[in-house]
Amino acid sequence: MRGKARVNLNTVIVLVFLAICSIGVLYPIVYVVSAAFTPGSSIALDIVPFGSGVTLDHFRYLFKNTNYPIWFRNTFIIAISTSISTVVLASLGAYVFSRFRFTLKKSLMTALLILQIFPSFIGMVAIYVILLRVGGLNTLWGLVLVYVAGNIPYNTWLVKSYIDTIPRSLDEAAIIDGASHFRVYWQIVMPVARPILTFLAIASFTGPWMDFIFPKLVLRSADKQTLALGLFSFVTDKKNQFTVFAAGSLLVAIPFVIFFIATQKLLIESLGASTVKE
Repeated sequence: MRGKARVNLNTVIVLVFLAICSIGVLYPIVYVVSAAFTPGSSIALDIVPFGSGVTLDHFRYLFKNTNYPIWFRNTFIIAISTSISTVVLASLGAYVFSRFRFTLKKSLMTALLILQIFPSFIGMVAIYVILLRVGGLNTLWGLVLVYVAGNIPYNTWLVKSYIDTIPRSLDEAAIIDGASHFRVYWQIVMPVARPILTFLAIASFTGPWMDFIFPKLVLRSADKQTLALGLFSFVTDKKNQFTVFAAGSLLVAIPFVIFFIATQKLLIESLGASTVKE
Protein backbone atom coordinates (compact mmCIF):
# COMPACT_ATOMS: atom_id res chain seq x y z
CA MET A 1 0.00 0.00 0.00
CA ARG A 2 2.80 2.38 0.88
CA GLY A 3 4.53 1.57 -2.41
CA LYS A 4 1.36 2.35 -4.38
CA ALA A 5 0.90 5.59 -2.44
CA ARG A 6 4.43 6.65 -3.29
CA VAL A 7 3.90 5.83 -6.96
CA ASN A 8 0.64 7.81 -7.03
CA LEU A 9 2.30 10.77 -5.28
CA ASN A 10 5.18 10.74 -7.76
CA THR A 11 2.72 10.60 -10.64
CA VAL A 12 0.76 13.56 -9.26
CA ILE A 13 3.94 15.59 -8.80
CA VAL A 14 5.07 14.83 -12.37
CA LEU A 15 1.65 15.68 -13.80
CA VAL A 16 1.49 18.97 -11.88
CA PHE A 17 4.98 19.89 -13.04
CA LEU A 18 4.13 19.07 -16.67
CA ALA A 19 0.88 21.04 -16.42
CA ILE A 20 2.71 24.11 -15.12
CA CYS A 21 5.29 23.83 -17.90
CA SER A 22 2.53 23.44 -20.50
CA ILE A 23 0.76 26.55 -19.23
CA GLY A 24 4.01 28.49 -19.29
CA VAL A 25 4.63 27.46 -22.89
CA LEU A 26 1.08 27.73 -24.25
CA TYR A 27 -0.04 30.94 -22.53
CA PRO A 28 2.18 33.28 -24.61
CA ILE A 29 0.98 31.59 -27.79
CA VAL A 30 -2.67 31.90 -26.76
CA TYR A 31 -2.06 35.52 -25.77
CA VAL A 32 -0.58 36.36 -29.17
CA VAL A 33 -3.55 34.71 -30.89
CA SER A 34 -5.87 36.73 -28.65
CA ALA A 35 -3.96 39.95 -29.39
CA ALA A 36 -4.37 39.38 -33.12
CA PHE A 37 -8.16 39.53 -32.70
CA THR A 38 -8.28 42.19 -29.96
CA PRO A 39 -9.76 45.61 -30.88
CA GLY A 40 -7.45 48.60 -30.56
CA SER A 41 -3.68 48.73 -30.71
CA SER A 42 -2.57 47.76 -27.19
CA ILE A 43 -2.16 44.22 -25.85
CA ALA A 44 -1.36 45.12 -22.23
CA LEU A 45 -4.91 45.90 -21.12
CA ASP A 46 -6.27 42.37 -20.75
CA ILE A 47 -4.54 39.57 -18.90
CA VAL A 48 -7.32 37.15 -19.84
CA PRO A 49 -7.20 36.24 -23.56
CA PHE A 50 -10.14 37.47 -25.68
CA GLY A 51 -11.31 39.65 -22.80
CA SER A 52 -12.01 42.70 -25.00
CA GLY A 53 -13.91 40.99 -27.78
CA VAL A 54 -12.97 39.77 -31.24
CA THR A 55 -12.32 41.68 -34.46
CA LEU A 56 -10.81 40.99 -37.90
CA ASP A 57 -9.86 44.61 -38.57
CA HIS A 58 -6.14 43.98 -38.05
CA PHE A 59 -6.06 41.35 -40.78
CA ARG A 60 -7.95 43.61 -43.17
CA TYR A 61 -5.52 46.42 -42.37
CA LEU A 62 -2.55 44.18 -43.17
CA PHE A 63 -3.78 43.29 -46.64
CA LYS A 64 -5.38 46.61 -47.59
CA ASN A 65 -3.11 49.25 -46.03
CA THR A 66 0.34 47.62 -45.93
CA ASN A 67 2.71 45.71 -48.19
CA TYR A 68 2.22 42.51 -46.22
CA PRO A 69 1.55 40.32 -49.32
CA ILE A 70 4.78 41.62 -50.86
CA TRP A 71 6.70 40.94 -47.64
CA PHE A 72 5.28 37.44 -47.52
CA ARG A 73 6.16 36.77 -51.16
CA ASN A 74 9.73 38.01 -50.73
CA THR A 75 10.25 35.96 -47.58
CA PHE A 76 8.88 32.82 -49.19
CA ILE A 77 11.09 33.23 -52.27
CA ILE A 78 14.17 33.72 -50.08
CA ALA A 79 13.37 30.81 -47.77
CA ILE A 80 12.47 28.28 -50.48
CA SER A 81 15.44 29.30 -52.67
CA THR A 82 17.79 28.98 -49.70
CA SER A 83 16.36 25.59 -48.78
CA ILE A 84 16.63 24.12 -52.29
CA SER A 85 20.10 25.58 -52.95
CA THR A 86 21.43 24.38 -49.60
CA VAL A 87 20.14 20.84 -50.11
CA VAL A 88 21.60 20.59 -53.63
CA LEU A 89 25.01 22.12 -52.89
CA ALA A 90 25.50 20.49 -49.49
CA SER A 91 24.51 17.05 -50.79
CA LEU A 92 26.78 17.35 -53.83
CA GLY A 93 29.71 18.42 -51.69
CA ALA A 94 28.99 15.72 -49.13
CA TYR A 95 28.86 13.04 -51.83
CA VAL A 96 32.19 14.14 -53.26
CA PHE A 97 33.89 14.20 -49.84
CA SER A 98 32.37 10.87 -48.87
CA ARG A 99 32.97 8.85 -52.03
CA PHE A 100 36.11 10.28 -53.66
CA ARG A 101 39.77 10.54 -52.67
CA PHE A 102 41.67 13.61 -53.83
CA THR A 103 44.46 15.92 -52.75
CA LEU A 104 43.77 18.24 -49.78
CA LYS A 105 40.55 16.41 -48.94
CA LYS A 106 41.17 16.48 -45.19
CA SER A 107 42.40 20.06 -45.36
CA LEU A 108 39.24 21.21 -47.12
CA MET A 109 37.02 19.39 -44.64
CA THR A 110 38.94 20.98 -41.78
CA ALA A 111 38.58 24.38 -43.42
CA LEU A 112 34.80 23.91 -43.64
CA LEU A 113 34.71 23.04 -39.95
CA ILE A 114 36.82 26.06 -39.00
CA LEU A 115 34.61 28.39 -41.05
CA GLN A 116 31.59 27.20 -39.10
CA ILE A 117 33.22 28.01 -35.75
CA PHE A 118 33.23 31.76 -36.32
CA PRO A 119 29.90 33.62 -35.91
CA SER A 120 28.43 34.97 -39.12
CA PHE A 121 28.26 38.48 -37.64
CA ILE A 122 32.05 38.72 -37.79
CA GLY A 123 31.93 38.89 -41.56
CA MET A 124 29.07 41.38 -41.90
CA VAL A 125 31.33 44.15 -43.18
CA ALA A 126 32.95 41.78 -45.67
CA ILE A 127 29.53 40.51 -46.74
CA TYR A 128 28.34 44.05 -47.35
CA VAL A 129 31.42 44.91 -49.43
CA ILE A 130 31.20 41.71 -51.49
CA LEU A 131 27.51 42.22 -52.24
CA LEU A 132 28.24 45.84 -53.17
CA ARG A 133 30.91 44.72 -55.65
CA VAL A 134 28.74 42.04 -57.29
CA GLY A 135 25.56 44.13 -57.31
CA GLY A 136 23.77 42.01 -54.73
CA LEU A 137 22.69 44.77 -52.35
CA ASN A 138 18.95 45.36 -52.14
CA THR A 139 18.24 42.14 -54.06
CA LEU A 140 16.62 38.90 -53.00
CA TRP A 141 19.25 36.77 -54.70
CA GLY A 142 21.98 38.58 -52.78
CA LEU A 143 20.33 37.64 -49.49
CA VAL A 144 19.91 34.04 -50.68
CA LEU A 145 23.61 33.98 -51.54
CA VAL A 146 24.47 35.04 -47.99
CA TYR A 147 22.29 32.35 -46.42
CA VAL A 148 23.50 29.57 -48.71
CA ALA A 149 27.15 30.47 -48.16
CA GLY A 150 26.58 30.33 -44.40
CA ASN A 151 24.72 27.01 -44.57
CA ILE A 152 27.17 25.02 -46.69
CA PRO A 153 30.08 24.34 -44.25
CA TYR A 154 28.22 22.66 -41.38
CA ASN A 155 25.55 21.03 -43.53
CA THR A 156 28.18 19.47 -45.80
CA TRP A 157 29.69 17.82 -42.72
CA LEU A 158 26.21 16.76 -41.58
CA VAL A 159 25.20 15.12 -44.85
CA LYS A 160 28.65 13.56 -45.34
CA SER A 161 28.39 11.83 -41.97
CA TYR A 162 25.09 10.31 -43.07
CA ILE A 163 26.33 9.29 -46.53
CA ASP A 164 29.31 7.57 -44.90
CA THR A 165 26.84 5.12 -43.33
CA ILE A 166 25.43 4.13 -46.73
CA PRO A 167 27.13 0.95 -47.99
CA ARG A 168 29.53 1.52 -50.87
CA SER A 169 28.35 -1.76 -52.39
CA LEU A 170 25.30 0.09 -53.73
CA ASP A 171 27.54 2.51 -55.61
CA GLU A 172 29.79 -0.26 -56.92
CA ALA A 173 26.86 -2.34 -58.17
CA ALA A 174 25.40 0.66 -60.01
CA ILE A 175 28.77 1.59 -61.55
CA ILE A 176 29.29 -2.01 -62.73
CA ASP A 177 25.90 -1.78 -64.46
CA GLY A 178 27.13 1.32 -66.33
CA ALA A 179 25.79 4.17 -64.17
CA SER A 180 27.74 7.42 -64.03
CA HIS A 181 28.81 9.00 -60.74
CA PHE A 182 26.10 11.65 -61.05
CA ARG A 183 23.46 8.97 -61.65
CA VAL A 184 24.69 7.08 -58.60
CA TYR A 185 24.44 10.31 -56.60
CA TRP A 186 20.96 11.18 -57.88
CA GLN A 187 19.25 7.79 -58.08
CA ILE A 188 21.07 5.69 -55.48
CA VAL A 189 22.53 7.81 -52.71
CA MET A 190 20.02 10.67 -52.52
CA PRO A 191 16.90 8.47 -52.08
CA VAL A 192 18.61 6.60 -49.25
CA ALA A 193 19.76 9.91 -47.69
CA ARG A 194 16.26 11.38 -47.87
CA PRO A 195 15.80 11.59 -44.06
CA ILE A 196 18.81 13.86 -43.55
CA LEU A 197 17.94 15.86 -46.66
CA THR A 198 14.41 16.40 -45.37
CA PHE A 199 15.78 17.63 -42.07
CA LEU A 200 18.23 19.87 -43.93
CA ALA A 201 15.43 21.33 -46.05
CA ILE A 202 13.37 22.16 -42.94
CA ALA A 203 16.32 23.72 -41.11
CA SER A 204 17.37 25.74 -44.14
CA PHE A 205 13.82 26.99 -44.63
CA THR A 206 13.26 28.10 -41.05
CA GLY A 207 16.49 30.10 -40.81
CA PRO A 208 15.66 32.85 -43.34
CA TRP A 209 11.93 32.77 -42.57
CA MET A 210 12.07 35.24 -39.68
CA ASP A 211 15.69 36.41 -39.75
CA PHE A 212 16.08 40.12 -39.11
CA ILE A 213 19.82 40.93 -39.06
CA PHE A 214 20.86 40.09 -42.61
CA PRO A 215 17.72 41.45 -44.32
CA LYS A 216 18.32 44.68 -42.42
CA LEU A 217 21.89 44.73 -43.76
CA VAL A 218 21.15 43.79 -47.38
CA LEU A 219 17.67 45.07 -48.23
CA ARG A 220 16.81 48.75 -48.56
CA SER A 221 13.71 49.51 -50.65
CA ALA A 222 10.15 48.91 -49.45
CA ASP A 223 9.32 46.43 -52.23
CA LYS A 224 12.25 44.18 -51.18
CA GLN A 225 11.48 43.96 -47.47
CA THR A 226 10.84 40.67 -45.71
CA LEU A 227 8.27 39.81 -43.06
CA ALA A 228 10.68 40.45 -40.18
CA LEU A 229 11.46 43.97 -41.40
CA GLY A 230 7.86 44.76 -42.23
CA LEU A 231 6.45 43.53 -38.92
CA PHE A 232 9.13 45.35 -36.96
CA SER A 233 7.94 48.62 -38.47
CA PHE A 234 4.66 48.24 -36.52
CA VAL A 235 6.37 48.36 -33.10
CA THR A 236 8.97 51.10 -33.54
CA ASP A 237 9.15 54.37 -31.58
CA LYS A 238 6.82 56.05 -34.05
CA LYS A 239 4.26 53.24 -34.12
CA ASN A 240 2.72 51.13 -31.38
CA GLN A 241 0.49 48.83 -33.41
CA PHE A 242 1.07 45.75 -31.29
CA THR A 243 -2.19 44.07 -32.26
CA VAL A 244 -1.39 44.45 -35.96
CA PHE A 245 2.04 43.02 -35.23
CA ALA A 246 0.39 40.03 -33.50
CA ALA A 247 -1.94 39.50 -36.46
CA GLY A 248 0.97 39.52 -38.88
CA SER A 249 2.94 37.14 -36.67
CA LEU A 250 0.00 34.75 -36.55
CA LEU A 251 -0.25 34.69 -40.34
CA VAL A 252 3.48 34.03 -40.56
CA ALA A 253 3.17 30.98 -38.33
CA ILE A 254 0.25 29.32 -40.11
CA PRO A 255 1.97 28.37 -43.42
CA PHE A 256 5.13 27.47 -41.52
CA VAL A 257 3.21 25.05 -39.29
CA ILE A 258 1.57 23.51 -42.38
CA PHE A 259 4.99 23.12 -44.00
CA PHE A 260 6.43 21.52 -40.88
CA ILE A 261 3.55 19.06 -40.51
CA ALA A 262 3.86 17.99 -44.16
CA THR A 263 7.63 17.51 -44.00
CA GLN A 264 7.43 15.82 -40.60
CA LYS A 265 5.25 13.09 -42.08
CA LEU A 266 7.70 12.71 -44.96
CA LEU A 267 10.60 12.54 -42.52
CA ILE A 268 8.95 9.77 -40.47
CA GLU A 269 8.16 7.77 -43.62
CA SER A 270 11.72 8.25 -44.88
CA LEU A 271 13.22 7.07 -41.59
CA GLY A 272 11.12 3.92 -41.75
CA ALA A 273 11.73 3.20 -45.43
CA SER A 274 15.41 3.99 -45.78
CA THR A 275 16.90 1.27 -43.58
CA VAL A 276 19.78 -0.30 -45.46
CA LYS A 277 21.58 -3.48 -44.50
CA GLU A 278 25.02 -4.44 -45.72
